[in-house]
Amino acid sequence: MMIRIRSRDGLERVSIDNPDITISQFKTVIQNQLQIPIHNQTLSTNQNLLLAKSPPDLLQFTDMSNPNTLLSSLNISHGSIIFLAYEGHRTIAGPAVHPAGSFGRKMTMDDLIAKQMRVGRQENPHCDSVSFDRDCANAFQHYVNETLAFAVKRGGFMYGTVSEEGKVEVNFIYELPQQGTEEILMLLRDSDEEKIVDAIAACLGMRRVGFIFTQTIMLDKKDYTLSNREVLQAAELHAESELKEWVTAVVKLEVNEDGGADVHFEAFQMSDMCIRLFKEGWFETEIGEDADPKLSKMKKDVVVGSKDVKEVDNDFFLVVIKILDHLGPLSTTFPIENRITQVTMRALRSHLDRAKNLPFVKRISDFHLLLFLAKFLDLNSDVPALAECVLTQTKVPEGYQLLIESMANTS
Repeated sequence: MMIRIRSRDGLERVSIDNPDITISQFKTVIQNQLQIPIHNQTLSTNQNLLLAKSPPDLLQFTDMSNPNTLLSSLNISHGSIIFLAYEGHRTIAGPAVHPAGSFGRKMTMDDLIAKQMRVGRQENPHCDSVSFDRDCANAFQHYVNETLAFAVKRGGFMYGTVSEEGKVEVNFIYELPQQGTEEILMLLRDSDEEKIVDAIAACLGMRRVGFIFTQTIMLDKKDYTLSNREVLQAAELHAESELKEWVTAVVKLEVNEDGGADVHFEAFQMSDMCIRLFKEGWFETEIGEDADPKLSKMKKDVVVGSKDVKEVDNDFFLVVIKILDHLGPLSTTFPIENRITQVTMRALRSHLDRAKNLPFVKRISDFHLLLFLAKFLDLNSDVPALAECVLTQTKVPEGYQLLIESMANTS
């Protein structure tokens, strides 16, 4: 069976024969398969383990501290996620590197010049504009403003369409599992849930088009647009997408002329050079506490202007995009996933009752509701059938209507 391990290095997998092994035996498996010494490992089923900053903080997580406890007694089974903190450094195997030519060759001066990275401002984005569905944008900022009070960071993947002219329309925001602090947004990505989200989006004629996140109210006034951590995270997700029109959006509070606070949206693309530098491993990914947040550190010199530097102002990596808004095809009235309050069948019943005067297809024309239903229905037949009704705004077959209403009435 397979157990997923989430650490500061991301999500990895280990294989065990059965869950009836002790935590001590499981640590030996991790040591053998992930090359992390047993004495360095701290394990927990609590994701907050990854936010621990000091050894005393680690001592708070005791659910997996007894070496004789059986994994099966902790309800750990195939596909479960266990969180791992460890001290020290490790080497993660990467792709094989082959020297140029049959036996390798020396670098010529032309090679060195060709390898030189020149960082400048990119004038034109690949994305002409980004338009937000008003309801989905409001649902995102309202939660961050009213519930989180902009005290911790929050993020989500934007889904919509891209026109031939490079115009991006955002019609819903999927808020993935995450843990936010004032400075760090840790995305606890669930690949299984993301596959469901992508499948629903595809059935609706949409795709993942960008990443949106919030900046918190900092005590000291910021003099940068994106911090070095935010540039790294945005570049990683942009590079992963392979979409040239990919949008990075930022939501923050700004003081208005009357001294009040207004919620403000900004949109960018990470420059082509930024994505190239990230893909080729030029960025320093370990950020010290004393690092200037408005500068990104490089592992080797790059050229900015006429100077060789190892620190680049983050603004060089940003290409501004104009923002529009529209009324999209979906509503955003069903409770949103992965927030503080868990979504239940009672929420489904309340949602259907509130919209009982609307045609049934209108009542289910909400991505967050479709994602909730997808956890109980067949992803290969039921979900595409419902999404097709939503896409074409045609009558929902009576069988599906009865099924959904009966699910709601079980609460």
